[in-house]
Amino acid sequence: MPVKNRFAELLPELSALRRDFHENPELLFEVHRTAGIVAAKLREFGCDEVVEGIGRTGVVGVIKGRTDASGRVVGLRADMDALPIIEATGVDYASKVPGKMHACGHDGHTTMLLGAAQYLAETRNFDGTCVVIFQPAEEGGGGGREMVEDGMMERFGVQEVYGMHNMPGIPVGHFAIRPGAMMAAADQFECTVVGKGGHAAKPHDCIDPVVVASQIVIALQTVASRNVDPLKQVVVSVCTFRSESEAFNVIPNSVLLRASIRTMDPAVQDFVEERIKAIVANTAAAYGATVQMEYRRGYPVTMNAPANTDFAIAAARRVSGEVDADVAPMMGSEDFSYMLNARPGAYIFLGNGDTAMVHHPKYNFDDNAIPFGSSWYAEMVESRMPAA
Repeated sequence: MPVKNRFAELLPELSALRRDFHENPELLFEVHRTAGIVAAKLREFGCDEVVEGIGRTGVVGVIKGRTDASGRVVGLRADMDALPIIEATGVDYASKVPGKMHACGHDGHTTMLLGAAQYLAETRNFDGTCVVIFQPAEEGGGGGREMVEDGMMERFGVQEVYGMHNMPGIPVGHFAIRPGAMMAAADQFECTVVGKGGHAAKPHDCIDPVVVASQIVIALQTVASRNVDPLKQVVVSVCTFRSESEAFNVIPNSVLLRASIRTMDPAVQDFVEERIKAIVANTAAAYGATVQMEYRRGYPVTMNAPANTDFAIAAARRVSGEVDADVAPMMGSEDFSYMLNARPGAYIFLGNGDTAMVHHPKYNFDDNAIPFGSSWYAEMVESRMPAA
């Protein structure tokens, strides 16, 4: 395939760029160095328009095809931010920034989309307009939402949008995707259980929030096991249980709980929120305690449109031929979901071989995946907007 051959030629240059990003990770919206390099590269490639500051620190490049009879506009997205993790890979291009690491491969995603942009600007072998989207703050900051709310889709006329994420455990060069729900919605709740503190030897004079909070944690497990259809996916994980006292002989006045809630269906997401709120409030009331609770909706379900998924599968098969078109959905979340809520499109996994899972201190992006990822991005443009 000519696209793949071109990216094989570019691999040394792209690999060096990816490793530079890896050495200099930035968090959330503070991706000023990375975004600056991206914008400079897009201008160097000859993009027709380069706009910085979309969604605070996002970068958008516009590449026009040789013709525009179709009037179609296809968006391609990559994320730029890293994680607050201490790297433990031992590679010679390890992070130079203490406590920050590209542990999710966004350095690779950014590089692959830059490679595609370079190729598409060189060849322009398509009929329509390609919009390359470089997003900040995927790791919890909602950068995708910020870019959408900043009017990106309307401003650049994006009609459909595609994204990609590397995936350890899948062979390099292989792809995996599914129509419909691909990744979960991720919500959070935080509540403070307020009782009446006192001496550990006189519990009858107290309302023990440790006991109340413990009952809440146990009761919350019934949401998945007894309230939701077993064929529907839901995870409720209480991950923080913190008393205001660390003494051996003090019943505290309050306990803090924090939890993560994952669902794959918007209707289930609504139902689970209602059940959690009811369980927390009523369990506390049964013991004479009160609760101060905040429930926050996080990233929505990542929902692949069926027709656009078919387009993504066809492009992946032309690139490598190795495509799992019915991969199991994942309970992780992804803020590309905001873009998919705004425009039809699809999200695909690209194999990253045998390495630690993403978000692990020993995770490492395999540069051999770059030609496949860049080729898929470019193929999406050329196949969705074939040259007249």
